[in-house]
Amino acid sequence: MPDSRLNVGVAFGGVSPEHEVSVISSLQALHALDRSRYNPIPIYVAKDGTWYSGKRLLDIEAYQDLDKLRREATRVILDPGSFGTMDLVGAGRKGLFGGEPERYRIDVVFLGFHGGEGENGSFQGLCETFNVPYTGSGVFGSAIGMDKVLSKMLCRDQGIPIVDFLWFRESDWGYHEEEWLDRIERELGLPVVVKPARLGSSIGIAKADTRDELDAAIEDALRYDDKIVIEHAVQQLREINCSVLGDPQQAIPSVLEEPVRTKGAKMLTFQEKYMRGGGGGAKGRGGSKGVAARRGSKAGRGGAAGMASLDRIIPAPLSEEQSKMIQELGVRVFQLFECAGVARIDFMIDEATGAVYFNEINTIPGSFSFYLWEPTGIPFEELTHRMIQIGLARHQAKNGRIRSYDVNLLSQRSLKGLKGAKGGRP
Repeated sequence: MPDSRLNVGVAFGGVSPEHEVSVISSLQALHALDRSRYNPIPIYVAKDGTWYSGKRLLDIEAYQDLDKLRREATRVILDPGSFGTMDLVGAGRKGLFGGEPERYRIDVVFLGFHGGEGENGSFQGLCETFNVPYTGSGVFGSAIGMDKVLSKMLCRDQGIPIVDFLWFRESDWGYHEEEWLDRIERELGLPVVVKPARLGSSIGIAKADTRDELDAAIEDALRYDDKIVIEHAVQQLREINCSVLGDPQQAIPSVLEEPVRTKGAKMLTFQEKYMRGGGGGAKGRGGSKGVAARRGSKAGRGGAAGMASLDRIIPAPLSEEQSKMIQELGVRVFQLFECAGVARIDFMIDEATGAVYFNEINTIPGSFSFYLWEPTGIPFEELTHRMIQIGLARHQAKNGRIRSYDVNLLSQRSLKGLKGAKGGRP
């Protein structure tokens, strides 16, 4: 009996500082896929950009030795198919009598990259070029969402509140360090938060309370990106995150979360999010009942919890009015960026004034924010199903429009007309 399931190529890894985080999130999603509907096929992009597939990639423990894993996996290359399919073909030679190389037919790509070319619209553009359905946001939303400077500019233009900020490139900073330090102190004051403009998972982010710390933070951030954003630091800060599911026409918000920092930590760093010992779960506060981040899900398979390991309060202890306002802002940002699938929008609250600010958008959020959807009544398995169905529907709608003309301008007759239009010039 033929297998009627869709082959879902789960693409992850990539050339990015967030490589390992992508592996964790994607294996969580892969294990959550409904096997009666979907046949998952891992597509692992190594740190040097080489592509691999094979069952060995399904085991999170195998990633402890990447060189060994690559020897055991199958290196693959792309073979675009016709109208919405793509094949992965084994690149290794099997000898004179080894038969045909392994071939994996991909019906839809489930994107699990974090940062780099996997999340910034480049891989999405590859899927668009090959006309293959894929999950998540398109090229526009992915590219703008990855750039913290352009994100803030877009939101500011549309009346969505943001904190004051400055930005510059490495070429602006070089040989003008003192001028920039003076300007930052004059226009933003201290403390400030320094961030690489196009990176996630809080990599390269630091809070600077003094001029010396500011100088050091900028130099460190420039190790990751040549574009830097400096933000006014909210002193009485509460961070509130909202996930949104849908497309530009129809979207719904999740419950809200409030990440919990370790006592004494200035801000949520990469280490706080992913390497905190003894993490795992949510806490209740102020009468709110917290829910365990991994409760009732398949995300724990594979031995890593990713963003689900961060201590957080779910739902965030806010008034009903505050919660509704932030959820509405989240949906508004999601649709403004023309996002699709699942995204997470991060906000800041200044407790001194009650003001709410847009912080950033994650078009492929860590762990796909499944822990915010389970309390909403959407388990991880259903979440991945909806993400795939949204991707398929968007692909079908795109291909329902005229994308080419059934005419060959290079035919002999047409070429004569073109030459005439150019005044007879060859």
